[in-house]
Amino acid sequence: MQIHTAQATRDALPFDRLIPTLRAMFISGCRVPPRHVHVVGDEAAGGGFTSLIMPAWLDAPQPPGDAGPGPGAGAGAGVDATPRSCYGVKIINIAPGNAALGLPGLHASYLLHDGRTGVPLALLDGDQITARRTAAASALAAGWLARPDARRLLVVGAGRIAALLPEAYRVVRDIGPVTVWARSPARAEALAAQWRSQGLDASAVHDLPSAVAAADIVSCATLATEPVILGRWLRPGSHLDLIGSFTPAMREADDDCVTGATVCVDTEEALLKSGDLIGPLARGVLRAEDLCANTLAALARGQAPGRRSAQERTVFKSVGTALEDLAAAMLVLQAQSRGA
Repeated sequence: MQIHTAQATRDALPFDRLIPTLRAMFISGCRVPPRHVHVVGDEAAGGGFTSLIMPAWLDAPQPPGDAGPGPGAGAGAGVDATPRSCYGVKIINIAPGNAALGLPGLHASYLLHDGRTGVPLALLDGDQITARRTAAASALAAGWLARPDARRLLVVGAGRIAALLPEAYRVVRDIGPVTVWARSPARAEALAAQWRSQGLDASAVHDLPSAVAAADIVSCATLATEPVILGRWLRPGSHLDLIGSFTPAMREADDDCVTGATVCVDTEEALLKSGDLIGPLARGVLRAEDLCANTLAALARGQAPGRRSAQERTVFKSVGTALEDLAAAMLVLQAQSRGA
């Protein structure tokens, strides 16, 4: 069994390969049963954590040939034409009390097996897989939903995923100025400085409404439980990417953000998990049948139109899926076998 460190996992997942890999997997599909959720220990006393167990498997090799219409198409893009059948399981432990101990609140690992024999193939860094596939999924969606001339990116949040978003978006759009807003101005300034060291035209902003109004793409990666983005701030033709709300108690956008917009989701599971959708669905602002028809799989297969006009506002809401984890883990294994 191969063991891939955080650095090795990160190096095997460049966004120009990961984004088309996700697209190919959304087209072909794989088996994704419901995730398991367990509470370990006593969270109320600050000593426990929530553990998510996310399995997925690929029953048969994907057929060779073109992956279909959309961003990332082309010879050599994405997964191998005939990958091995694989079974993968990600374990994510979320421990809010770790902050008091000076430890990260999230730890993840990923174990990949041969899908025919059950033989373990690789143990991978789950934190890197989660962060990179999440940013890649947002960029993949933007390939269909953001205006072709979208350049101004606003990142809301300053965590691990937020830091990756400009790099991912640059694969699908000609991103120019990048701004960042966070509840902690110091963290926003530090992230902007990090991006500038990477050659980006980046700056921190403190006036969030004005920054939203100036942006072509607004990408939120926060742990907010109340709306951070208000729909009245968004400009016509903008694209709003909502990453952070992955439980019913979490929310990044108000109802006005989705009213009158084309709203897409990563999978139908988002309708049951995200506070950004559950409330608007209950109030009749959104219709479940519209969201179920506008998933990443439907976009990748050409079954949903994506953006239809320059003035249309679009929204993408993701909660994550084990399909993305499996695609990323398989890509790491393939990169190692090629010596990449």
